[in-house]
Amino acid sequence: MNVRSRAAAICLSALLVAVAARLSTAAADAAATIPNDEPSISHALNRLAYGARPGDVARIKHMGLAAWIDQQLRPARVADAQLDTRLARLTTLPLDAKTVAHDYYMPARQERRRRQQAAGRAQGPGPRGQADMNQAPGPGDQSPIDQGPARRAQAAGAREPGTTEAVRRGRQVLVEMAEAKILRATYSERQLEEVLVDFWFNHFNVFARKGQTEIYIGEYERDVIRPNVLGNFRDLLGATAQSPAMLVYLDNWRSTNRGLNENYARELLELHTVGVDGGYTQQDIVSVARAFTGWTIGRPAQPGFRFAANLHDRDEKKVLGQTINAGGRADGDRLLDLLASHPSTATHIAYKLAQRFVSDTPPASVVTRAADTFRNSKGNLREVVRTIITSPEFFAPTAHQAKVKTPFEFVVSALRATNAEIRTAQPLLRTLADLGMPLYLCQPPTGYDETSETWVSSGALVNRINFALAVANGEVRGVQVDKSRASALSLGSAGFQKQ
Repeated sequence: MNVRSRAAAICLSALLVAVAARLSTAAADAAATIPNDEPSISHALNRLAYGARPGDVARIKHMGLAAWIDQQLRPARVADAQLDTRLARLTTLPLDAKTVAHDYYMPARQERRRRQQAAGRAQGPGPRGQADMNQAPGPGDQSPIDQGPARRAQAAGAREPGTTEAVRRGRQVLVEMAEAKILRATYSERQLEEVLVDFWFNHFNVFARKGQTEIYIGEYERDVIRPNVLGNFRDLLGATAQSPAMLVYLDNWRSTNRGLNENYARELLELHTVGVDGGYTQQDIVSVARAFTGWTIGRPAQPGFRFAANLHDRDEKKVLGQTINAGGRADGDRLLDLLASHPSTATHIAYKLAQRFVSDTPPASVVTRAADTFRNSKGNLREVVRTIITSPEFFAPTAHQAKVKTPFEFVVSALRATNAEIRTAQPLLRTLADLGMPLYLCQPPTGYDETSETWVSSGALVNRINFALAVANGEVRGVQVDKSRASALSLGSAGFQKQ
């Protein structure tokens, strides 16, 4: 290493130490201001967790709310063996996409095709090729919320008359993913991690029944979203961009120098990074799409990300005033660097996180501080979240009961409040579909709404009351509740409001 390189390395090291010291000091200052009274602890449990279980408030008060929050921000240090035991029976969770495609997805599609042909509704002779399999969902693949009670029952894994083993196994992967989501939210000791997995999956939403997306969705949550929720935003952004689940869902797998598809480019700018007010133009969208041409996937027998150099647009691109001409796959990587470090991305991500944790219209002060943390830490999501959840705005009286629970939060908080033992989660999956939130089946790339107006209506209230009464009376099939806790269950503790 020459003298200049050594000097540069020393300067960079000193800068990183200074940034780390600043973040450490800020975290210590924030911890010193965190209250430890019971209303604040209950509030934290309803925002940073999926509600309180019996004994949680007293336990956290003893250890200190500041210590609990710091523990939750470092989930790897929190033992979760009991949850691991509960998840062990869900045998498809650890499978890779190739196994899912070969053993579950392809046999189910072939069986459906045979049944359609027998009924005179043939889609064409012979097996469907990759291009055909990646078209919009066909019969039997639509979201259950749009298809009535029969389809909702299918989404929950219910057996239909005449259902073959191949078709049943084809549904097993998604059903077990949904069961695992409920089990994790209900029983995990790493509650903040589960809340953030839900948040980031929703931010980078994919719809499980779009073509081959169902093959990849297990890997998407397990290997793309979950490991990065408290890591670096650029790493998370890059992992989603290369995920076959995202490439199929937003059609980038078919975007080439001979036929451009702008779906992923548009959502990357509007939803994933700079936001709708980020200052981009239609020409920027076109240039982003050109940068990602050739980012595609392998065939079902060999699934995974693949860069096809012969399909890439090699000409220069201009995005948000910057020239992109890195060459080949590096065009996309360079663009992701640009977007991850853009000031509008910092503000957009800070706002969405503050909206999740503080209120539907979070104070500008907390958004500004969180955006500053995002920029100063180069996208360190742990520190951005820490800035928000240890802020005066988070603990302000106006933030208490300022959020409405989504159906998923409502169902899980009721289970936690009653110390429920879940024997099978499939009836709960049907409840969530009836409440308008089937898991992994949100079709728009916006994901499910975070704001109150989506979930507040007279019909929603009736459905929530009915579920609360069913839980209190021990009438939810597959769920055993603590009757002493269930008798005290109220709409306040497990209804609309997130304390």
